[in-house]
Amino acid sequence: MEPFYPLHAYVCGECFLVQLEQFQSPDEIFSDYAYFSSYSESWLVHCKVYTEAMIQRFGFDARSQVVEIASNDGYLLQYFKASGIPVLGIEPAANVAKVAEEKGIPSIVKFFGTQTAREIVDQGARADLLLGNNVLAHVPMLNDFVAGMKILLKPDGVITMEFPHLLRLMVENQFDTIYHEHFSYLSYLSISRVFERHGLVIFDVDEIPTHGGSLRIYARHADDSSKPISPKVVALAAAERSARLDTLSAYSEFAEQVRATKRNLLEFLIDQKRRGKSIVAYGAAAKGNTLLNYCGVRGDFLDYVVDRNPHKQGNLLPGTHIPILAPERIAQTRPDFVLILPWNIKDEVVQQMSHIRSWGGRFVVPIPKVEVLP
Repeated sequence: MEPFYPLHAYVCGECFLVQLEQFQSPDEIFSDYAYFSSYSESWLVHCKVYTEAMIQRFGFDARSQVVEIASNDGYLLQYFKASGIPVLGIEPAANVAKVAEEKGIPSIVKFFGTQTAREIVDQGARADLLLGNNVLAHVPMLNDFVAGMKILLKPDGVITMEFPHLLRLMVENQFDTIYHEHFSYLSYLSISRVFERHGLVIFDVDEIPTHGGSLRIYARHADDSSKPISPKVVALAAAERSARLDTLSAYSEFAEQVRATKRNLLEFLIDQKRRGKSIVAYGAAAKGNTLLNYCGVRGDFLDYVVDRNPHKQGNLLPGTHIPILAPERIAQTRPDFVLILPWNIKDEVVQQMSHIRSWGGRFVVPIPKVEVLP
């Protein structure tokens, strides 16, 4: 029988960390992974800009060591390598790490935590820059993960971590980014307490547009006085308190907002099907599976979904069993509407698939509200 797992997000009444119950281990989720970061052009641009900014700000060079946790297929480290900076990737999915190795990115196929950190240090390596994009939310043992970063970081080193910002998730109704692969949903208020517990201090923060609105935090050892705390950190903490992220009532109100979104999407789909319109979806993304399964949207509403990733083509979306096809199928069937499931890259999708307008096709995004794009 196809397995289904409950999906409930819980918030701690003391530290306001939002987490899911763990139903599957990271080994089961990540050991053979279907997500390859290099398939998103906009993401590659983001990583190249990040690399240039880090080199310029902190002066990394051939004497430095850059370590990335969850380095995927080398999508980011390739830019540091091209600048002549030594790199090391840590990636638990062997199939993905193999692609990085083929690019000349040395990769350790392991999950990260205190044990892996000690093994790397014992081999003589420590990080001047220790980075992780969209990994902090993926680890169930959050304290062990942060403690490992403390071990691996050089005394004057810098940690940067990017993750979807809980404030943006709630304000902009991004509930579909809640799925079993993400164990934690992080605010500055909650993650700063975890870092402080392990002798690390967040000294700067950037609010960035990726994944619908993310934070990039900059951390250092608590006893590293060379990096003063930025006014942006103080301002962000105040903004989260103003949004009442330190009150339970804010989370109850968000739950009702999610239920209203479900009703609105179903009303749109039902209305269009009654008019005889055909609807397909773009992007076999994890967030799309949350949305479709929660709303009860299956093959009676969507004919198929397309995805550029050949590793996903020929499979079915879990739960809904909607077939995943290559993007070329859209030109063959000429649907009336294309529902963009990875709404965070909607501009990239609209540009790639602009030809649907030649037959009157239109794009729809479901988040933050159901909207037919002009």
